[in-house]
Amino acid sequence: MASREVVDYMRGNKLNDRLLKKLKITLLSVNAVINDAEEKQFRSPLVKEWLHELKDAVYDAEDLWDEIATQALQCRLEAKSGSTISQVLKQLSSLRVLNFEQIKPKLEEILDRLEFIAKQKNVLGLKNSAGEKQSWKIPTTSLVEESEVYGRDDDREDIINLLLSDDSNGNNICVVPIVGMAGIGKTTLAQVVYNDERVKEHFEFAAWICVSEEFDVCRLTRTVLEAVTSISCDIKDLNLLQLKLKENLTGKKFLLVLDDVWNESYTRWEALRRPFNSGGQGSKIIVTTRNENVASVMRTVPIHYLKQLTDEDCWLLFAKHAFENGSTDAHAILEGIGRDIVKKCKGLPLAAKTLGCLLRFKQDAEEWDKILRSDIWEFSDDESNILPALRISYHYLPSHLKRCFAYCSIFPKDYEFKKEQLIQLWMAEDLLQHPKKNKRMEEVGDEYFHELLSRSFFQRSGGENLCFVMHDLINDLAKFVSGELCFRLEDANSQEISEKTRHLSYVMALEDLFKRFEIFYKAKCLRTFLPLYLPDEFYCLSNKVQHDLLIKLKCMRVLSLSNYHSISELPDSIGELIHLRYLDLSRTLIKRLSESVSTLYNLQTLKLAYCYRLRQLPMGMHNLINLRHLDINGTCVEEMPTQMSKLESLQTLSTFIVGKEKGIKIGELGKLSNLRGTLCIKKLKNIVSANDACEAKLKDKKYLEGLDLEWGYGNTDDSKRERYVLEKLVPHTNLKKLQIHNYGGTRFPDWLGDHSFCSMVSVSLNNCGNCFMLPPLGQLPSLKQLSIEGFDGVVTVGPEFYGNGSQPFLSLEILKFSWMSAWEEWCSFGFEDELIRAFPRLQELHIESCQSLIGSFPKTLPSLRKLVIEYCEQLVSPLPKAPAIRELELVKCDMVVLQELPCTLHSLKMKGCQFVVESLLKEISTQIQACPRRLDISDCSSLISFPGGCLPTTLSFLSIKNCEKLEFPVQPYHASLEHLLIADSCESLRSFPLDFFPKLNSLTIGRSRSLRLLSVSEGPRQVLTSLTYLKIQGCLNFVSFPRGGLSAPNLSDLWVVGCENLISLPEQMHVLLPSLRELRVSGCPKLELFPEGGLPSSLSSLYIGDCNKLIAHRMNWNLKSLPLFSFGISGECENMKLFPEEELLPSTLTYLSIFGLSSLETLDGRGLQHLTSLRTLIINGCPGLQSMPEEGLPMSLVELIIRRCPLLRERCRREKGEDWPKIAHISCIEIEDDSTS
Repeated sequence: MASREVVDYMRGNKLNDRLLKKLKITLLSVNAVINDAEEKQFRSPLVKEWLHELKDAVYDAEDLWDEIATQALQCRLEAKSGSTISQVLKQLSSLRVLNFEQIKPKLEEILDRLEFIAKQKNVLGLKNSAGEKQSWKIPTTSLVEESEVYGRDDDREDIINLLLSDDSNGNNICVVPIVGMAGIGKTTLAQVVYNDERVKEHFEFAAWICVSEEFDVCRLTRTVLEAVTSISCDIKDLNLLQLKLKENLTGKKFLLVLDDVWNESYTRWEALRRPFNSGGQGSKIIVTTRNENVASVMRTVPIHYLKQLTDEDCWLLFAKHAFENGSTDAHAILEGIGRDIVKKCKGLPLAAKTLGCLLRFKQDAEEWDKILRSDIWEFSDDESNILPALRISYHYLPSHLKRCFAYCSIFPKDYEFKKEQLIQLWMAEDLLQHPKKNKRMEEVGDEYFHELLSRSFFQRSGGENLCFVMHDLINDLAKFVSGELCFRLEDANSQEISEKTRHLSYVMALEDLFKRFEIFYKAKCLRTFLPLYLPDEFYCLSNKVQHDLLIKLKCMRVLSLSNYHSISELPDSIGELIHLRYLDLSRTLIKRLSESVSTLYNLQTLKLAYCYRLRQLPMGMHNLINLRHLDINGTCVEEMPTQMSKLESLQTLSTFIVGKEKGIKIGELGKLSNLRGTLCIKKLKNIVSANDACEAKLKDKKYLEGLDLEWGYGNTDDSKRERYVLEKLVPHTNLKKLQIHNYGGTRFPDWLGDHSFCSMVSVSLNNCGNCFMLPPLGQLPSLKQLSIEGFDGVVTVGPEFYGNGSQPFLSLEILKFSWMSAWEEWCSFGFEDELIRAFPRLQELHIESCQSLIGSFPKTLPSLRKLVIEYCEQLVSPLPKAPAIRELELVKCDMVVLQELPCTLHSLKMKGCQFVVESLLKEISTQIQACPRRLDISDCSSLISFPGGCLPTTLSFLSIKNCEKLEFPVQPYHASLEHLLIADSCESLRSFPLDFFPKLNSLTIGRSRSLRLLSVSEGPRQVLTSLTYLKIQGCLNFVSFPRGGLSAPNLSDLWVVGCENLISLPEQMHVLLPSLRELRVSGCPKLELFPEGGLPSSLSSLYIGDCNKLIAHRMNWNLKSLPLFSFGISGECENMKLFPEEELLPSTLTYLSIFGLSSLETLDGRGLQHLTSLRTLIINGCPGLQSMPEEGLPMSLVELIIRRCPLLRERCRREKGEDWPKIAHISCIEIEDDSTS
């Protein structure tokens, strides 16, 4: 409302600003009582409803205001544009011109509604205050019942060890902070430590202070003094109090616990701490807080983060309070329900204790089940201590953080989200306060995020992708405070969406039918449409959703269709979503973006990553002046739109493509001074003059972290020009990562390798075939990763590589050389007897496909853990001494000189190194300590035996490939082997004794011409409890599994492929293989029947291929009773004209694949119609198949793929084929190369 541009625009259109002033005053009046309402909503449903009505009205006002602001922006852009472009803009945006006669009544209606809501605040007793300073919790004391503490032994010992340590760290007083979310057990841990006898004996005295929310230095000083002296104190003067306290502490070693601290002010803490510094050496203070910022202000040692309990520890705590004496012996049914209840607690001891107390002495299973199905927010404060504990965290959030936190309720429980994406969503929803001068919106969002993280609303997930999660109870809190405004579509709540709903998310299904989205029409003012997906899956979305539903949701600000592989285009009407700020189409099959996207003037984030069919961006992209993030990485875009330099708001630009003579110049990057993250510049060969490269002003882009320079494929026609271009492309010295591809110059400019690039951690130089020397990269002090590939002109790597530093490559951890065909010699640095060597921290060294390399290596690499040498057949140099090595991989380098194996070696892989393999195996057999746990041997055709005729005793993983003459040692007992793969090897192996390998988890034997059977010893049935995976493939003479059956209760996958003489699968499969999930049988022509008793009832996936006799007896398979989800069939099957017969397949099937049935003519409609769960049908290579069944395909089907079926293809042609009406209801249809969705 403060925008002068918008106000002037409205006045220019004769809209009275009296309404604007009135609106402003009304909003200010309700804003004054917001904090009070936020607090009281937890206890008063009426206040909660009032608050949601207010938010809904404000959303309506925001939408109207945004519409006016967008119109003002459009007019300004049209005024600035040239006549031609202006006409295009007018045509594209003609449908959205505002009628100010219509705006006035809308504004008046919103104002009336807000005024009515504002009047109700007095009726509800809402006060103009920052909220009542009321504490929801009883003050804590030092007393604890230790029998109720579970799962904290390690935490207790860690804290006690810190307390008992008298090591001085330069501070007079040591402060130990314990940090964790509400209810995690911080206070309990402090109590346990406080009462430990070792601690009591160590300190002269100890005091416990419950600080809580108000950090009054005078009050706290008085409380500490009273605790120290055990005498009540009436002194009110802070100076006198602190002098008295100092007098009582001087020279005494004490322990002080400050429990539940909320203060973030260093000044206040410093004022309170002064008397404590007079204590004796070794005095300690324990601080408990749920806010990391508090701990950072006070700590002198690293923060101790308290993690969630295990489910088992949570259960013990729950049972302690739920059952008399904690015993569940007489309550088996309740124990089962109770353990499910405990899982809802997600490791939070307060939740486990509270729910246990709630159920104490209740013996009715229905009562327990009711608690299991209840939402934690349905309990009253009297019933639950969880709510007040979590509520106080929310209460002390500033209002701007409350909105951001509430928005996070769109994430399902356990969903891992990334910080950058969440900040972009907050920004799109206008949840971030407008930054002050010189601060970016993203920086504001980053501050908000870290504030919520530090207050334990977010937690770091355990994965490697730097993701975050919310604890389930925190998620429940977000859902409660967001109310109807945020909605997560789940199977059980599809009808609960409200007209007030503004933010929507849902977990994508592999095939999303339109029926699932029909309820969204109700939420006409929806702002967020956010599908959430699992990686590495392919999803389909009904065409009607994008062409009908989404374009009717005119208030949309966030629209994501990412990972829907059925989307190949967006309707032109996408331009009508004028509020849109975040558009994510990444990983779709979109081919073009409508030009109307160029009129989405509010767009901030556009994600098109890995849309590999996308070749062109809209011509008018330069109109998106608010665009801040553009990601086209992994697309096939060949050229950038013109005037990209106008996008001065851009913060991240994944890729910039230099145009040819009349195309976009690299100089367009010059004005984009705020770029961050990683920038890839492609087709640098199109730069005509080095001066053009200078205009990109890369040296001024001090925020860039990564730079990728690509010249493009093909030989250069001017290597000197390319060198001059690279000289001018010097980046800022803040750069962290640099990649250069296909550079055609003969040498690198001086800036590459200059020590001033002190932040550079990663360099990759690829396919610079004309360069005859490497740059002095050894001078980069922070370089950790270096990859050099495709330097065909380099003969020697020597002093020029190390540079002028005293110890080159000081920080390097990973070094890779590959595809350097002319490289002959690697000269070491300095003299052999020098203590100062290069690569002191190198952990991985890869040298691959350097066929001319003879030597030599650095003599010693003290930190090396992994060494890989591949296809260096001339290499005769001794390998470096590497006392810490864990992995060694040698491929086609049989002349390399090996020294003794260190005892640290864990994995050894050797391929095509006959001499090396024999010598190493011999050494392994004589040195017990140098036995690796993993051994891979391949392509050693003359290798005959393992030394001593037995396997290394420590081996847990063994892979043998293409070693035909090698005898596999079948020793009576091998206790450690867990994984075994034998392929094209061990031709003398006729029988494999499974019970000789009791820990064997997976076994694969492939293409063994002599293997005839798998066996077990005679006598009592041998149970193979460890075996979970078994694959026999291409063993033409394999005829038998163990007599009496294969007793493997945990076997989940069984593959029998290409065993031409096999007559029978394992006997008694239905009994002896109770865990079998997947069975694949193919290429077994003599196999006629499944074993007596049929297949295991656990089977969920079955594939039968090229087993004509077995398929001929398919009506005896008795599959109908199995819980199959996936079934596939293939083969010639000359007599199979009809498939699938009625009653053949179970109704549970969701995936059906029919492949290569050359004689198939008809699909049996009756056999298909009862497959009511079928979602995917694939028909491939059935040339005789004439038509779809008259009954049609199951209505549940959402994906149909037809390939190499010429007759069927014609009949199923879109809207023209005779069978099209039979399949038109299917969301995703792919026929040959044509896809329909």
